[in-house]
Amino acid sequence: MSLFGKNKYTLVSVRKRNIPEGIWSKCPECASPSYVKGVKSNNNVCPNCGYHFSLTALERVELLTDEGSFEEHDTDLTSKDPLEFKGLKTYKDKLEADQNATGLKDAVITGIGKINGHIAGLAVTDSRFIMGSMGSVVGERITRIIEYCIKKKLPVIIVSGSGGGARMYEGMFSLMQMAKTCAALARHHEAGLLYVSILTDPTMGGIMASFAGVGDIIIAEPKALIGFAGPRVIEQTIRQKLPEGFQRAEFLLAHGLIDMIVERKEMKVTLSQLITYSQASASPKA
Repeated sequence: MSLFGKNKYTLVSVRKRNIPEGIWSKCPECASPSYVKGVKSNNNVCPNCGYHFSLTALERVELLTDEGSFEEHDTDLTSKDPLEFKGLKTYKDKLEADQNATGLKDAVITGIGKINGHIAGLAVTDSRFIMGSMGSVVGERITRIIEYCIKKKLPVIIVSGSGGGARMYEGMFSLMQMAKTCAALARHHEAGLLYVSILTDPTMGGIMASFAGVGDIIIAEPKALIGFAGPRVIEQTIRQKLPEGFQRAEFLLAHGLIDMIVERKEMKVTLSQLITYSQASASPKA
């Protein structure tokens, strides 16, 4: 008689090992698993396909500025609720929830820092805070750092990652920031100073239709979604299929809307070179 009775094989139950959360991540582009620490050490870029994961505003500041050089401005500004917005969740509740979740007071960080030794004004939006949308505080902070740079004759770098566009909870107060930020940038341009706009995934709506879209030089990260309305909304409106890659950085570069696509690991060096070139061209010739 067989040792295993009537069955030639026996089924053995194997307990699956539990992998702790936060050890591995799955890339939304190529679906390959990656070691989280490996992705972070690669500037939050997938090592397999080059997909650029989103960064927080503080991570952007750390990536672009020399260590210990960044000085944040206007940290005391916080949003009010001018419309007393009502809904399933009030505007005040949304602000408080995102402030607690992100540690930020609003959706942008502004200040002065050094980029490979070059002093520059920096503003970075954070998509975790009401999708990086622009309310009165975001517009005011950006305008103030631009005006500071005009006074000090400094270049301005703005990094946009704002899928929320203008913040509907503030209505016209939010829309006014589009004109205000652009007016400040126009004065900065008239002063002969450099403004570089960096577009990350996603940069949409009133953000793209204002300060993000008027850079002297406009840079995008690879495959960033950039536009006003999203592609699904456009297709539903015009009832036509959009071209492949429509509103992605590569499509917009080919059609002249942006000037260059720069991978994250090269961004700081690129900004440093652009500042050097602009300062050299502005210097009086012998």
